[in-house]
Amino acid sequence: MQTRILAALLCGCALASAAVAETLVVNDQVQVRDSQLDRPKRGLTMDQVEKQFGAPATRHPTVGGSSQAQPPITRWDYNGFSVFFERDRVIDSVVIGSSVTSTSIAGT
Repeated sequence: MQTRILAALLCGCALASAAVAETLVVNDQVQVRDSQLDRPKRGLTMDQVEKQFGAPATRHPTVGGSSQAQPPITRWDYNGFSVFFERDRVIDSVVIGSSVTSTSIAGT
């Protein structure tokens, strides 16, 4: 019974979380903050991102790509967010804040 209630609550929370938020790590604590920053959506091509948001401030070298299991991943940094591509398609865009300590993502 408790498992069903927990599962129902988790599903309800997942469906109700339509708000955009960013996850921050400050002083080794995870914090969530609403974000209204316009950034690329999943599935856009590199050309579409550059047309909509302009040239990135930094283009990091592509990593991976040696096999089907490790496709090429590229990161572009803009003012306020980073965009991650698999081959030439956006797979994620992440808001970066000034209060967040920059850490390297494995392999990037």
